[in-house]
Amino acid sequence: MAQHHDADRAAIAALFHNPILDLIYQAATVHRDHHDPREVQVCTLLSIKTGGCPEDCGYCSQSAHFDTNLEKQPLLSIAAVQEAAEHAAGAGSTRFCMGAAWRQVRDGDEFDRVLDMIRAVAATGMEVCCTLGMLDADQARRLKEAGLTAYNHNLDSGENYYSEVVSTRTYQDRIDTIGHVGRAGINVCCGGILGLGESDDDRIDLLYALTQLPTAPESIPVNALVPVAGTPMADHQRTSAWELIRMIACTRILFPAAMVRLSAGRDRLSDTAQALCFLAGANSIFSGDKLLTTPHPGSDADQALFDLLDLEARPANAGASERVDQFAESVVDRR
Repeated sequence: MAQHHDADRAAIAALFHNPILDLIYQAATVHRDHHDPREVQVCTLLSIKTGGCPEDCGYCSQSAHFDTNLEKQPLLSIAAVQEAAEHAAGAGSTRFCMGAAWRQVRDGDEFDRVLDMIRAVAATGMEVCCTLGMLDADQARRLKEAGLTAYNHNLDSGENYYSEVVSTRTYQDRIDTIGHVGRAGINVCCGGILGLGESDDDRIDLLYALTQLPTAPESIPVNALVPVAGTPMADHQRTSAWELIRMIACTRILFPAAMVRLSAGRDRLSDTAQALCFLAGANSIFSGDKLLTTPHPGSDADQALFDLLDLEARPANAGASERVDQFAESVVDRR
């Protein structure tokens, strides 16, 4: 199980407000104590059901509440997912994530098809992650039995700001699903989004909430809002690289053994900014020219960046759960 520092909110706030260069140095030191700093995991994220989601998340192109001119797509076939997974594995990805624009998982033919998709992806040897919305304990158990490695369910922001982001679910709904995932023995993938209009205090609240999850996250995506025309947050100002770097550094210090994923918004970052993100503890990216429905750097740009920074794609045999187990004892010793 992934570990984190047992820090209270005041301690996290003090950490967050460190001078940025001091924070980067501290995070880089922690990162090198727990990971090979030259290795970055390459992941692939595929939208297996696009658009028409009944949630009203103010940032999301897939919400049925907003007119974003997104072309809806029904649940993909198992064969289409298997083909995409084999292509991703061949291109160097070691984790394959599937996202469906659902509010919650519903038992029936479509969920059964997702279980078969998980089995097909697992057969490639990659880690398998899904983000399907809320689920219950029995559904989590079935996902685990099908071979699911991790389940993504982001908190988005701190609890006090959450109602400004979405009104169709509660913060506790998110926590409950994460609890079901962890108790089923599935790795928890949980992070947030910067640029939703939140304050620094809200970002500190998010970091604190992550340390209080019923199961510590093995994977923490740090996203920057990609404004989408037609959504309530379309006119929000882009998050600065320094804000993103600060959040990554704090996340790395608080969760030494976790995978910290530099996720949405990377298409607007310079090579220098991405280098600082890696220095501050990010050790995973998503490959491809699209992240679900938003723009993203292509594989050629990623390879050029790796060549520039002398980074290497993490090999497939360095499984996340195995690595976390290896470091768990050392993290406890560092408390």
